[in-house]
Amino acid sequence: MARAQGEFEVVACDLKELALPLLDEPEHPRTGKYSHAHTLRWSKLTAAADAYVFVLPEYNFGPPASLLNALSYLSAEWAYKPAAFVSYGGMSGGIRAVQVAKQLMTTQKIVPLLEAVAVQNVGTLVDAEGKFQPAALHGESAAAMLKELARWAAALRPLRAPTP
Repeated sequence: MARAQGEFEVVACDLKELALPLLDEPEHPRTGKYSHAHTLRWSKLTAAADAYVFVLPEYNFGPPASLLNALSYLSAEWAYKPAAFVSYGGMSGGIRAVQVAKQLMTTQKIVPLLEAVAVQNVGTLVDAEGKFQPAALHGESAAAMLKELARWAAALRPLRAPTP
């Protein structure tokens, strides 16, 4: 949907494919002194983005450990960029995981948005071939979320500019 919306050049990143080990850099992320190829690759992907959409499930009322680990790897790359969320789970639709993620992201100067897509009872929306079949409400929510994400990305752009 983000590609069709037209305001974004979408680069999908699957944390499973990125395969970041538990944070293993010898220096604190705020130094930007990365020694591992996986961190350099993650840094480049993250720094290039003007905004993020995190798609996350809810586990035990929180976000997955892989997301928390990926956030911890970096520092400056996240700053002054908006983040939107598509969450899924059971009755809560993953919103508790989003609330926890938002608290952590603000410490990295990520600006989490209110607009989101929450997919409740996700298992009931998967067809026999294993493909997700969203309801109309999910598309409407995504459109509103992406519109707001574009606005925030533009508004925060001056803060991302290099300082002289």
